[in-house]
Amino acid sequence: MLQNNKARLRKRARAEWRFRSYGILSLLFAGTALVFLVSTIVSSGHSAFFKTTIELEFQLDAERLGIDKPYTRENLQAGSYYTIARRALYALFPGVTSRPDKRTLSRMLSPGAELELRDYVIAHPGKIGETVTLEVPLASDYDQLYKGHLPRTGKHTRLSAQQMERFDRLVDEGLVHYRFNPGFLTGGDSRYPELAGIGGAITGSFYALLVCFLLSFPLGIAAAVYLEEFSKDTRLTRLIEANINNLAAVPSVIFGLLGLAVILNVFGLPRGTPLVGGIVLALMTLPTIIIACRSSLRAVSPGIRQGALAMGASPVQVVFQQVLPAAMPGTLTGTIIGLAQALGETAPLLMIGMVAFIANVPATPLDSSASLPVQIYLWAESAERGFVEKTAAAIIVIMTFLILMNLLAVIIRSRTQTKVE
Repeated sequence: MLQNNKARLRKRARAEWRFRSYGILSLLFAGTALVFLVSTIVSSGHSAFFKTTIELEFQLDAERLGIDKPYTRENLQAGSYYTIARRALYALFPGVTSRPDKRTLSRMLSPGAELELRDYVIAHPGKIGETVTLEVPLASDYDQLYKGHLPRTGKHTRLSAQQMERFDRLVDEGLVHYRFNPGFLTGGDSRYPELAGIGGAITGSFYALLVCFLLSFPLGIAAAVYLEEFSKDTRLTRLIEANINNLAAVPSVIFGLLGLAVILNVFGLPRGTPLVGGIVLALMTLPTIIIACRSSLRAVSPGIRQGALAMGASPVQVVFQQVLPAAMPGTLTGTIIGLAQALGETAPLLMIGMVAFIANVPATPLDSSASLPVQIYLWAESAERGFVEKTAAAIIVIMTFLILMNLLAVIIRSRTQTKVE
């Protein structure tokens, strides 16, 4: 009998050891996969925060620019800056004389070189007639070559040996520079990878989340307070509660179809705007906020209610002056988690038209714009090699926002628990 008990204890100990081992292996596997995923994204996308520029001397001759006095903004914008930029590049290669070679050489410059030169002249009209030295961006192929993303040999290379030789000469002369690219975080989208920015998508997501919060937060709290504190236990109430719980598990594309059918087709709101996107995301986030708020209201100590009633407060005063403030930290935690989920949604925004190419940064929620997940989708399906790093960098940006929002929820929860204890 004693031997049987010892055998059973050894068997149970082995089973417990296997269970702990499986748990540790699962955690190690998940951690390894996460580290591999994050490291792959960071290694592919960190270079998008930098740009490759070339230092050139521009002769701002008024006759070649085609600018007449007075130097108004309209006259300066109509100048022939592309010609000045090409001449500055040709001056570095005096041996290039034929038209085909000059055309090939001019492809080294990005269209952004003309734009930056124009902006400089508009900001400094007194420099017309002088020679200035500026750094302007290179084309995407040369940018990728300098960053090491474009192979020098093989079928996937897009530059000839002569083009690479000319570029290497500029690198050896110290005319090529690697600079931080603030335009990626502040600029809008572009057909040219070296000019594409995520600022428009960030602004669009901000406006959409702002509209989502302003709609879902007060409505969610009002619905939760009524259902938890004032409603009677009837069939209709139970039906509403069941539907709210079911809506939290509905695929997000259904809310996009609802926005397309009702918000756009019935109410006629502008298509592809953060306003409509925020309304759709609010419908999707509302059940999560209601559930979180009701759970927080239930967690409030009954002593708070009883003490307030004993002091002569009415039931409404008890709820809004005592119970709801005590439940607010948990409600905010659920709201932040719901907004973080809404930030990464793509399907409902695609259904309402927030998938168009928008080059400008939206100024108001009524302006057409993209969002962070939609911008990632647009860049991911592009055939240009330069958009690969842009896609990875956009994923880094959205991951940073998601981590910060979830971290804020954790901080609110931990500080609330500390105060309660």
